[in-house]
Amino acid sequence: MSEAGAPVGGLLVLVDPVARRLDGESVRIAKDVLSAGAAAKICLPDSQEEFARALARRGHRQPVIVGDDRALVRAVGLLHRERGLGEGALALVPVGPVGSLALARSLGVPESAVAAARAVLDGSARMCDLLVDDSDGVVLGGLRIPPLRGPERGVPRPAGPSVWSAYRSLVRTLVRPVAAGGGGGGHHRLRVEADGVLLADVDQPVADVSVRTRGDGEPAEVAVRTGVGFGGSTVTARAKTVTVSGADFRYRADGAMTGPVRRRTWTLRPGAWTLTLPR
Repeated sequence: MSEAGAPVGGLLVLVDPVARRLDGESVRIAKDVLSAGAAAKICLPDSQEEFARALARRGHRQPVIVGDDRALVRAVGLLHRERGLGEGALALVPVGPVGSLALARSLGVPESAVAAARAVLDGSARMCDLLVDDSDGVVLGGLRIPPLRGPERGVPRPAGPSVWSAYRSLVRTLVRPVAAGGGGGGHHRLRVEADGVLLADVDQPVADVSVRTRGDGEPAEVAVRTGVGFGGSTVTARAKTVTVSGADFRYRADGAMTGPVRRRTWTLRPGAWTLTLPR
């Protein structure tokens, strides 16, 4: 960043195609604010493949993602795989349904397009932690292996959000039973290890598992809820490496469902990427 705040090499503004379809007005506002404050190259990819090609050709420009959480995770994943995360900060202008922007909020990105675009121009880069799994996938905020109940048994959600899917998600949120009650849900048979320490094994029922980065370079927070019904208990730990193995399981990483897999290891990489946020 220059002393005035604007990136020295200019901006590469990547507008996610889903954001363009859902909220063209917010996209227009973001482009106007960014173009008025810095030299900006605007890219409007029509597919994930075009998105990846445009990002790979960024040169010395700072990438600015206009889209939702999945667009940000996609960009971080692409840069991680090409070993480009250390070249400079990313920025995000969040555009999408409220339910698709939970990660952005947790990272401290302003909710409005105007405020987020101004933060790109005047903000500062903050180092963020990253979880990298053994298939080279990335997790920016957290992951969860949810209980085996209801919709969690189904296939992963479609990649593109829609009004109807957002409505169904809202209904599920409103009517979902309180997890602490443990009523009627199935359980996993999993082995969970945190830095080599056994937290749960396949001979005991596991209700759910969560792993979340702290964002301060410290070990990730791990929680394993074991047992059935009200007799269950929760085991917690801090770890830099978490391994889960056992029967096929799905997990939700940064809001997107992945799997099934039989084994997965996540390793914390402190300060692996940087995000431009308000000063």
